[in-house]
Amino acid sequence: MENTTQEMELQIRVENKELNSQSRMPSTATTQQRLPPYKDYMWWFRVSLYIVSLLAGQSAATLLGRLYYDKGGNSKWMATFVQSAGFPVLLPILLYVQLSKSSTNNSPPKHPSISTFLLLFLFFGLLLAGDNLMYSYGLLYLPVSTYSLICATQLAFNALFSFVLNSQKFTAYIFNSLVLLTVSASLLAVHPDSDSTTKISKGKYIIGFLCTVGASATYSLFLSLLELTFKKVIKRETFDAVLLMQIYPSFVATCACVVGLFASGEWKTLPSEMKEYEKGRVSYVMTLFWTAVSWQISSVGLLGLISEVSSLFSNVISTISLPAIPILAVIFFHDKMDGVKVISLILAIWGFLSYVYQHYLDDVTAKSRTSMSNEDASGSFLGTS
Repeated sequence: MENTTQEMELQIRVENKELNSQSRMPSTATTQQRLPPYKDYMWWFRVSLYIVSLLAGQSAATLLGRLYYDKGGNSKWMATFVQSAGFPVLLPILLYVQLSKSSTNNSPPKHPSISTFLLLFLFFGLLLAGDNLMYSYGLLYLPVSTYSLICATQLAFNALFSFVLNSQKFTAYIFNSLVLLTVSASLLAVHPDSDSTTKISKGKYIIGFLCTVGASATYSLFLSLLELTFKKVIKRETFDAVLLMQIYPSFVATCACVVGLFASGEWKTLPSEMKEYEKGRVSYVMTLFWTAVSWQISSVGLLGLISEVSSLFSNVISTISLPAIPILAVIFFHDKMDGVKVISLILAIWGFLSYVYQHYLDDVTAKSRTSMSNEDASGSFLGTS
């Protein structure tokens, strides 16, 4: 009788142990529900769509901005205004995202105080306005091909600011990228007479060069500070939070451009500028309109990449249009692509590929560490069970 009782107790213990181990292990149905098979494909589809939007919008906006100047436009503040004035296009997207989140989330996430948000919007908005103004000066005084090549220094500044603000490590590939991009820009700086078709004085060329370099540095600082703000202040990098940090600073930047337009007196020349525009008044308005829309399409792609991947990745992708814009400038604006520009282009692409390869290595290392941690966790789980 005692043996029978002991055997029954032993069997009960074994069954309880099996039930506890099964309860600790997620079921196949739960795992499949948590990680649907099409999730990776949808993620790649969204990222690809954002990349196309960023590259197409940025290339179109740059070419249209140059077209505005070539056909008779001369207002720097108007060219700056259209870079941020298209932000209302993003309002329906923000409304849709917030409504969809409110229908699924019962407890809304905590937000910083209103005063904190106002300070952030004001700071980033004024920084964006200054950055856009420098880009406008650069695009006015430089050929599109030269302008786009100098913009490649954005990657070098991005690596520097990411090292200081976002704790990114300097490696041999990053350093190689910095050297190549610096040499690429320096070639264009010391050889301003390489394009004889621009009819721009040496002094204006230097101003355009310095403004473009300054704009590239400011934009890299903008993205690095934005990433730091998401981590330290907002503490979330959801798509609606990224949209907020695009829409409201763009509104502040647009207001600053309106003030600059009236303070500089350029608003007085706009009627005559529209009247004397080579393609006519309708073409004048449509050029400015589609420039604004193109910049917002680019912003949607940029914001989507920040939300899905990181601001660093979005900055890298935005420079992929580097080889495309000079070629398009040669086709549409007949820019001269001489030997210096070709060498500068090759060095810039080399620096870009070196930069991208380093991030590929970082991604491989991160994935291997994740797989090793998962194996360790599964091993410890089997040991305890």
